[in-house]
Amino acid sequence: MVYSTSQTLELPQRLFSRRELIPLENDVLWRIERGVVRTLTWSEDGTSITLGYWSIGDLIGYPLSRVRPYQIECLTSVEASMVPSFLWHQDVQALLSHIQQAEELLSIVHRQPTSLRLWKFLAWLGERFGRELEQGKLIDLNITHQEMAEVLNTTRVTVTRLLQQFEEEGKILRHKRSIILCLPHKFSKI
Repeated sequence: MVYSTSQTLELPQRLFSRRELIPLENDVLWRIERGVVRTLTWSEDGTSITLGYWSIGDLIGYPLSRVRPYQIECLTSVEASMVPSFLWHQDVQALLSHIQQAEELLSIVHRQPTSLRLWKFLAWLGERFGRELEQGKLIDLNITHQEMAEVLNTTRVTVTRLLQQFEEEGKILRHKRSIILCLPHKFSKI
């Protein structure tokens, strides 16, 4: 494959299916053109640990992490471009964004109590993957209670109970598997 260093470079693209793993290479990053992925690892006992959620414009890949094992799992169908190492300097803003998002998520994971941690996580998801509706902000990401629990280091039962509590308090609306954040925007900032 021949690359030029021009800004209009056509990068090789691949399509991935939901739940497919994006291949890892030491000298390649992937730019998400369409879809949502999560990066993850797992503990000694096999518990999944989510490292981040990434979408359009984000750079992901093995070279951005020292965590081993490391996987990139597609949460939707995904289109991604391969970015070879000699072009990384052209994506400084995307690399800075990657660091900032990872730090935001890390700060959320350490909040107490668990109800605040879950609320901040929902607000973060709303900012990253939300779209405005008349009722509030729809989190446009299919994420299970178990996946939320894994990110927040709690149990699925706790997440379900807190989501029910948020619904009773009028903070969220739930429709099928979707969540709509209903509170004013001042509560959605992290």
